[in-house]
Amino acid sequence: MAAPASLLSIGKVRVLGRSARERLTGQRSLTIWLYGLSGSGKSTLATALERRLHEEGRLTTLLDGDLLRTGLNAGLGFTDDDRRENVRRAAEVARLFNQTGVVAVCSFITPRRALRTMARQIAGDENFFQVYVKASMETCRARDVKGLYAKADGGELKQFTGRDSVFEEPESADLILDTEAMDESACLEALLQAVRPRLVALAQEAPPRDA
Repeated sequence: MAAPASLLSIGKVRVLGRSARERLTGQRSLTIWLYGLSGSGKSTLATALERRLHEEGRLTTLLDGDLLRTGLNAGLGFTDDDRRENVRRAAEVARLFNQTGVVAVCSFITPRRALRTMARQIAGDENFFQVYVKASMETCRARDVKGLYAKADGGELKQFTGRDSVFEEPESADLILDTEAMDESACLEALLQAVRPRLVALAQEAPPRDA
């Protein structure tokens, strides 16, 4: 016997499927992945976005690179392999949140195109909204809110993105926010306008999205 549309079969076990949880939350779950150089403004925008969506009644969670490195990813460094594992774990966590009907707002440097592709593949193409938070190295260095560029220049930080490790500009992105040309408020409004339509709850008769 086939499982009802609201259930997901995992082996012989039937668990609540994503569509059932999305009906409960009244929203379409999504992974919103902000990436860019340290100092580009991605964490600021991710935090502001989550706050605004929460105020609008959306069930959200924030996954930030610095925060995950204090727990789940505490044992990872900044080698290419560790960066890949950092992104892989974050994308898998975002996918799990999506399966429970939650909007995952993610902020990670994600320096290479292959890493962004991997994150999209894990989350699922229709569940993934990629936002490039753009700012030049010179601007990010001048901002240096966390003092990381100064530490990298002083030799305290190794394999620092943009200095010792490459950051690959995207060939395409779902949205580009240039924080040198736009202030925080304008960037946030552009981001909200782009994601709001993607969070509209599915109609009852729509096919289940239990992947």
